[in-house]
Amino acid sequence: MMFDTIPTVPTADEVLDRSFRRAAKKMRKKNNKDRANEEFVRAITQAVHDKLVAIIQSFPEFHTLPPFYRDLVDILFDIEEMRKAFGAVGWAAWHTRDKGKEIAKTMRHTPDSLAARKQAVARIASMVHQIDKDLRFLNDARNILRKLPVVSPDEFTVVIAGYPNVGKSSFIRLVSTATPEVASYPFTTKGVVVGHRQVTRRERIQFIDTPGILDTAGRTERNRIERQALNALIYVADLIIFIIDASAHCGYDLETQELLLEEVRELAKVPVIVVANKSDLARYEGVLNMSTVTGEGVEEVLEAALKERTPTTTPIPAYTLPENQE
Repeated sequence: MMFDTIPTVPTADEVLDRSFRRAAKKMRKKNNKDRANEEFVRAITQAVHDKLVAIIQSFPEFHTLPPFYRDLVDILFDIEEMRKAFGAVGWAAWHTRDKGKEIAKTMRHTPDSLAARKQAVARIASMVHQIDKDLRFLNDARNILRKLPVVSPDEFTVVIAGYPNVGKSSFIRLVSTATPEVASYPFTTKGVVVGHRQVTRRERIQFIDTPGILDTAGRTERNRIERQALNALIYVADLIIFIIDASAHCGYDLETQELLLEEVRELAKVPVIVVANKSDLARYEGVLNMSTVTGEGVEEVLEAALKERTPTTTPIPAYTLPENQE
């Protein structure tokens, strides 16, 4: 994952503290007091500059990100805001080095090298503190980006769509051979669930449960969670399974759910399979019916999904109802 190697972004005080310690070690190696003060300024200048540049370089270039991740970053933090933060950090790095070198050059000709050292430290500290909010913003972004689910562009991807509480996550947990990975976001208690199923020795498919995507009736634009879900539909889906709650116990009546289905069909550039869940409570004619509680129909839905991928000669592992749900 391109985000999991991003180190913690330090605050302004942390950048300065580490740089001061590094500079102090350099200073102790000089016997001449004036040369020691000059070395301290050069060392702290270089240490601050290097750390700020390293922060910028630790993040991936946005234009190199796959569209799925690039849009997620934009939804979560606004790429332009992140670029401004990087610009501020770069400004501080450049001006710190420029001002530090300028003061260091004059120190050999000044009668009071200690005063010059204090002046340099004050100027450098002032510039670094000006970007403290940018450093904190980037660290917040880092903490969230590291938790984004791993979505492989090379695997056949089934996106599960529908209103909240229709059984999307339950379906993924039933058909995935491994425990799905769950990633939460700061603006919702829900998260994107990614589950995988090995279909041959060399091939597996991935199932993605997006946060509930809601119909925009009466609203001019979607909220962040809804945009996040549409992002997955547009960029990563090879197939969409749209789940309807035939019992309407999810809190949305059938007519409302059907309106969202039509919207998804209009957006989708890939096949859409409609599935009615909670068949133990109510059935929906004309589509596949299943119950993620009893397991009825789950295997049929899985088989329909697998037929949409490129056929293989290796048998597909059959769905087995978990023991605790028999």
